[in-house]
Amino acid sequence: MNPDFQRAAFLTAAADLAGTPPDSGREVAFAGRSNAGKSSAINTICHQKALARTSKTPGRTQQLIFFRIDDERRLVDLPGYGFARVALAVKERWQGLMARYLSQRESLRGLVVVMDIRHPLGELDRQMIDWGAGGGLPLLLLLTKADKLKRGAVQSTVASVRRAVAGSAVSIDVLAFSATSRSGLEAAQAQLSEWLQLPAA
Repeated sequence: MNPDFQRAAFLTAAADLAGTPPDSGREVAFAGRSNAGKSSAINTICHQKALARTSKTPGRTQQLIFFRIDDERRLVDLPGYGFARVALAVKERWQGLMARYLSQRESLRGLVVVMDIRHPLGELDRQMIDWGAGGGLPLLLLLTKADKLKRGAVQSTVASVRRAVAGSAVSIDVLAFSATSRSGLEAAQAQLSEWLQLPAA
């Protein structure tokens, strides 16, 4: 377990690129369908209960939320996509903001795409993966809620997703994860630490 993640604290929220922190240092972004467990994953990785807001109402994250680890390192919670209970025009604005962020942000070192292991690789998930790969970003596909499936089903789904993304021009890792049982936690932290160049735990 890397204790550096416990230092993560809210830095700022930005509704557009102009409101983001200076584009320097290193940051890793989290994206995912509404209610895929993205906020819970961030909280678990950072050993905190309420760093990222969780809600049973899809689409609560409507801005780019930046969390500071130190002066040079940040985590970023991107707006949820999919079945958020918001107007179509708002969804389109969010998606445009994410596309610009992923393609223009120089300090971005990796993208975590969070998907419910029971429903992976939806159309919008694939679009997000394509955006990340198109920007030359390495990706971690975090298959959350792994505690909801039996071990064999977890292994089968991970293998299936790996086959589906094989051959990408960028590095794509696939990891089963559970915020409840904390399975996959150390592996997720290890990948983020590498991207952020955090000292070894």
